[in-house]
Amino acid sequence: MWVAEAARGLGIGRRLLKQLESLARDHGAPAARLDTNRALTEAITMYRSSGYAEVQAFNDEPFAHRWFQKPLL
Repeated sequence: MWVAEAARGLGIGRRLLKQLESLARDHGAPAARLDTNRALTEAITMYRSSGYAEVQAFNDEPFAHRWFQKPLL
């Protein structure tokens, strides 16, 4: 997910994240996992404050430096 710089600080990213978690939960996903680039410090802060914990890499995305997971059930 990506929020344009001009729209940051309006809570759009957090609302998107909650909606994606809700959809995953509705489809029976036991957890949400995501990856991000180390340069996206605002996103990392948002993920942590939304209950995501940093985990070991679970994919080989070349632009990802951090991986997170949050239980949904």
